[in-house]
Amino acid sequence: MRLKDKVALITGAGAGIGYACAELFCEEGCKVVIAELDADTGSAAEAALRRRGFDCTFVQTDVSSPDAVKIAVEECIRSYGKIDILYNNAGGSSLQDGRVSDTAFEEFWKKMKIDLHGVWAGCHYALPHMIAGGGGAVINATSVLAIMGTEGRDAYTAAKGGIISLTRSMAVEYARHGIRVNAVAPGVTTTERVRKRMEQSNPGTSKTAQRSLLGTVEPREIAYAVLFLASDEAKKITGQTIVVDSGLTIS
Repeated sequence: MRLKDKVALITGAGAGIGYACAELFCEEGCKVVIAELDADTGSAAEAALRRRGFDCTFVQTDVSSPDAVKIAVEECIRSYGKIDILYNNAGGSSLQDGRVSDTAFEEFWKKMKIDLHGVWAGCHYALPHMIAGGGGAVINATSVLAIMGTEGRDAYTAAKGGIISLTRSMAVEYARHGIRVNAVAPGVTTTERVRKRMEQSNPGTSKTAQRSLLGTVEPREIAYAVLFLASDEAKKITGQTIVVDSGLTIS
């Protein structure tokens, strides 16, 4: 029970890595706010966890909207009185992304609003509560594609690279308040969305998956890294990016 009596807000927690993390956090004694865009997915996630006796609350949340993120944080405080852990997980790449010279500006701004702005907004509204509570842990979702040289994902890598830099600067700024800020960079993770892409034989995804030395990563395996960073086991770790990529970045 590494998170006993803790409260976490997880964005994009209705499915994939976010849900795996919400489930694992609950198993470790945490109360979880499931901040999810899709109402059906979020409600189903909440119901599944509650059936197992876990304490969780679903809040429909569009992380590209500051007002929506504010409401999610306020609901966390209203329901549980505090926020100890913020996992900014929502985001993802799209098939409309590509090279800078080819990709539409709309796609660039979409990635910025969801991936980078979503992290910014979550921290903007949650950090004052964490400071008031005496500290906590922020974990941001980036990607190995922001660390590697990557073809065909320029808008996505720009946003995810910004998250790495923002993680470092926040780690310096909020250490005095007892708040640790880290990031997790997943490799090819077999979420439902990624599995569909692989089934469609997307060349970039297939090539990357083949370079995963230990096989593709399961969402639960990413959740274990997030759990570690959220727990007291990582109390002296801040400003770091943990790569969980099955050896992709060294292959």
